[in-house]
Amino acid sequence: MNQLVPHNIRPSRRKLYDLFAAAPLIAWYLFSLIQMLPSMAQQISLAKLFIQTDPSVLPPFLVLGIVSKMCTIVFFALLVVMFAVRRVPLHYPITFYPRFVAGAGTFLGIGIVMLAPEELSSGLYLISLLSIIGGTVFAVWATLTLARSISIMPEARRLVTSGPYAFVRHPLYVGEFVVLFGIALQHLMPWALLLLGVQCMFQFERMKSEERVLARAFPNYEDYMARTARLLPGVY
Repeated sequence: MNQLVPHNIRPSRRKLYDLFAAAPLIAWYLFSLIQMLPSMAQQISLAKLFIQTDPSVLPPFLVLGIVSKMCTIVFFALLVVMFAVRRVPLHYPITFYPRFVAGAGTFLGIGIVMLAPEELSSGLYLISLLSIIGGTVFAVWATLTLARSISIMPEARRLVTSGPYAFVRHPLYVGEFVVLFGIALQHLMPWALLLLGVQCMFQFERMKSEERVLARAFPNYEDYMARTARLLPGVY
C-alpha cells in the first residue's frame, strides 16, 4: 500500500509534500483558467458593442455565455487556492485502484470538451448554458464549504457536514455532473454520451472509496451517512 503523505515526517514537511502532490492539479486548473480568458474577453467586447449601439438587441445567449465562463473561471480560481492551502490528510493508505478511479472520475470529462460542438436548437442550447451555470454555482458553493479539506484522492482531512453537505454526501460531484451534462449537450453525439456514462461509473466508485476512508477516520461518519443521501435527497 502506498501513502499520499508519509506520516512519520515533521508537519511542515508533510505540508510541503502534500503541496508538491497537488502541484500538477494547481497547474492544470490555472492553465484551464488562463485558456478561457481570451474567449471571455472577446465575448465581453462583443457585448459592449451591442450595448453601445442598441442594448435592446443584446443577444441573451451571449450574456449567458459570458456568465457561464465567468462562473467557470471563478470555480477554477477557487480550486487553485484551495488546493494550495488545503489541510494535510490523515494517515490512511491508498491503494492503486482508488487512485485510478479518482483520476478517471476527475479527468474523463475533459474528453467531452475536446469533441467537436454540434449545432443545437435554441431550446437545447439554453438548457446547456443554464446547466453549466447552475452546476458551476452549486460546485462553487460545495467547494467553499469543503474549503481546505478538498482532495482528488479518497482522503480524510476534515469531516464537513454543513452547507450542501448537510443534505447530500457528495454535492461537489452533483455540481460537476450537471456541468458535464450541459457540456455534453453541446457535443450531442454517441462519443459524448459514452464518455459521460463512463465518467459517471468511475464517480460512483470514487464515492464508495471516499466513504470507506471517511468512515475509518471519523467515528460519527456512519451516523452522517444514515441521515443524508449520497447524491439526491429522497432518491439516492
